Amino acid sequence: MKKLVLMFVAIAAVSFASCGNKAADSAAKQADSIRIADSIAAVEAQAAAAAADTTAAADTTAAAGAAVAQ
Repeated sequence: MKKLVLMFVAIAAVSFASCGNKAADSAAKQADSIRIADSIAAVEAQAAAAAADTTAAADTTAAAGAAVAQ
């Protein structure tokens, strides 16, 4: 009988340990997804700024060429 009770206690302990802390896991996953989204937004902002710089340089070059041609 003692072995039976000990076995049930061991099973209960293992089942509690296997559940883990799901709230902390959820918070960590959310923080990771926010970090990744922020990184993607930063890369897109840099790409947009680089494209704007390229366009501005092309406009300046075209205007200088037009001024010289006149």
